[in-house]
Amino acid sequence: MILLCYMASLDELRNVRIGKLQKLKDFGMNPYPASVLRDYSCFEVVQNFDIFEQEQKTISITGRVLSIRGQGAIMFVSFFDGTEKFQAVFKKDEIEERLFELFVKVVDLGDFISVSGTLFTTQKGQQSLMVKSWQMATKTLLPIPSEFYGFEDAEEKIRKRYLDAIIDQDVFSRFKKRTEIIKYIRNFFDTKNFMETETPILQNQAGGAMARTFNTYHNDYDMDMVLRISLELEHKIMMVSGYNRIYEIGKNFRNEGSDPTHIQEFTMIEWYAAYETLETNMQWTEELIRGLARDIVEKMIFIVEDKNGEKVEVDLGGVWERFRFDDLLRKNAGLDMATASLNEIKSIAKKWGMSDEEITKTGRGNLLDYIYKKSSRNHIIQPTFVTNYPSELKPLAQQNDDGTAQVAQLIIAGAEITNQYAELVNPIIQRQLLEKQSDAKAGGDDEAMEIDERFLTAMEHGMPPMTGFGMGIDRLVALLTEQENLRDVIFYPIMRPKE
Repeated sequence: MILLCYMASLDELRNVRIGKLQKLKDFGMNPYPASVLRDYSCFEVVQNFDIFEQEQKTISITGRVLSIRGQGAIMFVSFFDGTEKFQAVFKKDEIEERLFELFVKVVDLGDFISVSGTLFTTQKGQQSLMVKSWQMATKTLLPIPSEFYGFEDAEEKIRKRYLDAIIDQDVFSRFKKRTEIIKYIRNFFDTKNFMETETPILQNQAGGAMARTFNTYHNDYDMDMVLRISLELEHKIMMVSGYNRIYEIGKNFRNEGSDPTHIQEFTMIEWYAAYETLETNMQWTEELIRGLARDIVEKMIFIVEDKNGEKVEVDLGGVWERFRFDDLLRKNAGLDMATASLNEIKSIAKKWGMSDEEITKTGRGNLLDYIYKKSSRNHIIQPTFVTNYPSELKPLAQQNDDGTAQVAQLIIAGAEITNQYAELVNPIIQRQLLEKQSDAKAGGDDEAMEIDERFLTAMEHGMPPMTGFGMGIDRLVALLTEQENLRDVIFYPIMRPKE
């Protein structure tokens, strides 16, 4: 529950505030006007304070009341308009007495007010506005949490993020920073002549990744549908049309488990570039993420929590190493995936904690992936590209002769940040690989892919050689804002309904 400075219940407080609505109406002041006086934002006032103070002209500013100090003949009011905090001073001999008394009787913390007056500097050096008149902009019926007490219940803090952002400037700034990060990403690809596109969220069948789907139904067309798990197939189909560089920032949905680094509804960016290579792809990735750290967050070293719950230092300005998937398995799990039998792989997966039930319904590729994550990925802290994943895990990528695929994943602090391919464009091999995936799905592997005839048909019309990239925006923002839980960088994360 919310800790308040008051002993009264929320219902009692609400009733008191409803009574204040009538006082405002009796005075002739609308508690919810369609417009109010506002000449400048608080940020603009701070930026131009010396000029406005010298001019001594009357200006009007508006914001939410965060604190009220003082009593009797003078009150100091702190308010925030979304750009900056500022102080207004109510002094009995500077404002009409009935307006002063009305303020005392009806204004509560959380109310939005418009104040008009002249700027001055207090004896303590505080930039302030001496109020000559004021009006109610919005009268609140429920209180906001105290700046000092905040929330007692961590879950309530997430449910009512809008309140948390009022009282915690770090939270408010974090979501502004998220917007800046996304804007920077857009500009990065726009300047490289990419075209932004949109693809459907509701799909006939899911593709482009290995994941469980959210299933729904189209009543008008009388057919089953799913929410997309990836942007990949639609993007590649567009590349058939001759668009050489495309990208999209949008929502994906995967009906899987939740933990601090996974959430079922998340924001992705995917891009595809014809005639470029995986090597260029990795170079752009490093350029983009280093640029975000340098230009938006303005630092290169970040303190984050690794998979073991330990605080670690990540240096985005250092050397970004590269390791092969199979080399990591050989070194950290004693497994040679090129020669190991399926039974040997199952035995090692069990050693690393996979249950017998899971082993029986998990395909070879996902068994290897499980072992890799347990033995190797969780221990990678500094930015590292892991390449050459098993071909079974990456059926949409170019295939190598040694049973691996031409892919790279950027790993930081044990978490996957990007997934990038030299894209497979051979329709014959693509069909064979998807048929193997379909067999695995029929065998009980829920995350295996299905055959998508629409995609294969488009591929047979000819796709250019290309490279592609996918990155979770939420996970990147969590890294750059040093948050341990994805829910702390998503304004509306999925929550169970309150009883």
